[in-house]
Amino acid sequence: MSQVYSVAVVVGSLRKDSYNRKIARALSELAPSSLALKIVEIGDLPLYNEDVEAEALPEAWKRFRDEIRRSDAVLFVTPEYNRSVPGGLKNAIDVGSRPYGQSAWSGKPAAVVSVSPGAIGGFGANHAVRQSLVFLDMPCMQMPEAYIGGAASLFDDAGKLSDKTRPFLQAFIDKFASWVKLNRAV
Repeated sequence: MSQVYSVAVVVGSLRKDSYNRKIARALSELAPSSLALKIVEIGDLPLYNEDVEAEALPEAWKRFRDEIRRSDAVLFVTPEYNRSVPGGLKNAIDVGSRPYGQSAWSGKPAAVVSVSPGAIGGFGANHAVRQSLVFLDMPCMQMPEAYIGGAASLFDDAGKLSDKTRPFLQAFIDKFASWVKLNRAV
């Protein structure tokens, strides 16, 4: 019997019908049987504040940290806002990394997909997330890089992924499965 790795999928867009959420769902459908992808919601996380942590831990922070800790790996799927990550995603990264020395992220293999209607596919956001992953001690898959531009043209009216994008996403998620197997701490 082969190992099945649980993958927390953190979607940086809070919109329920965002292109990023659609790509996350498509990746889940394309994932090999060795990966079980699950979107971990971030929209209910209060802004990180160390004073709040000292007073009473918000239930949403606890839920989020527990879901990340239970996962074997993390896949970030994010839009680009102002050449960087959306505030909600940055907040989720901060919530998961605290309290200092107790990061839920530490050691988990990761990958980043950025999705944008624009031509450069969220390049700035992709690299901003990668910058945080270095500090979080998360081995990040380097190749293939996933900057997905022209997002509005990738889905039909029913939200189904176009055939032109499917081969790239398939190659990406297959490579990620190998990356997780190689880098998952035992």
